[in-house]
Amino acid sequence: MALKCGIVGLPNVGKSTLFNCLSNAKAQSANFPFCTIEPNLGVITVPDERLNKLSELVHPERIVPTVVEIVDIAGLVRGASKGEGLGNKFLGNIRETDAIIHVLRCFENDNITHVDTTIDPVRDKETIDIELQLKDLETVEARLAKVEKQAKTGNDPEAKRLFKILSLYKEALVQGKSARTVEIDEADQKLGKDLQLLTNKPILYVCNVDEAAVLNGNGFVEAIKESIKDENAEMLVIAAATEADIAELESYEERQMFLEDLGLSESGVNKLIKSAYRLLQLETYFTAGVKEVRAWTYKRGFKAPQAAGVIHSDFEKGFIRAEVIKYADFIALGSEQACKEAGKMAIEGKEYVVQDGDIVHFRFNV
Repeated sequence: MALKCGIVGLPNVGKSTLFNCLSNAKAQSANFPFCTIEPNLGVITVPDERLNKLSELVHPERIVPTVVEIVDIAGLVRGASKGEGLGNKFLGNIRETDAIIHVLRCFENDNITHVDTTIDPVRDKETIDIELQLKDLETVEARLAKVEKQAKTGNDPEAKRLFKILSLYKEALVQGKSARTVEIDEADQKLGKDLQLLTNKPILYVCNVDEAAVLNGNGFVEAIKESIKDENAEMLVIAAATEADIAELESYEERQMFLEDLGLSESGVNKLIKSAYRLLQLETYFTAGVKEVRAWTYKRGFKAPQAAGVIHSDFEKGFIRAEVIKYADFIALGSEQACKEAGKMAIEGKEYVVQDGDIVHFRFNV
């Protein structure tokens, strides 16, 4: 599934350093604004211990993990919504993503310049928020102008619903709030998403700290936590420079030792990839056979035929049934055959909602 997260932030907050750690693509990383001009795209393997454990039991010829796309978008500046600093291009890049990873500088370092000279991640966050909100307000007002007359004089219920949703968004944006803070009925959420508002995209705030603050955060992190408490958003603390050091180590064992020395059980990069995956509302099911053990990405809430379509459209068109084993049962019993004999393989039809971790064999006929 070609869903992607965009990494945004002011210049020199650590976006490209983080991107380099995430991806094999090597974005240039240097100490001056607008180092990144073209968005860099990385296809990132999603770490999943379940895939490894299944492979240990099945001994397949190959193992195929699932992936997520990450886009490194150039640093935004004040006035981006009016085209300043290549603003229109950058905002267009953000619009093409499905979720946003907003990197905030939460460390002091006199050797790394800041576009506003002082370190204040809450101010930095507000700078980008304002630019995205202004662009969204422009979008909302343009749509309101088109539907207002139709909603007030016509008998089109959809136009009336859209007018109501747009009015709610405008009210929030004028108050300096992001569209994601607006609560709308579940029935109206698709209409809201179709507007493609920048501040309505799922967001993860990444507090980029120094190594000393990676475990317990710092005052900057606490300030961000307070500032986003009313947003429907997630937050993660990462030391991008430390992650870059870890990425340079040759072996898995060396990387684990480094993490243990820092008191960490898992790298920040792994946590970020998993968070990005959740942010996109993605989950994983598995297929497991001697030829291949593979992780497949599907959108949370997919029914069995839709999930089958992830493998091939023919699987969805000709769907007959899904043979499903729960991950915990497969691990406990050790094989597909043992699960069958223990009555732990369920036969599911078209209405079955696939669950994260399911091991599935689809039956279809075309």
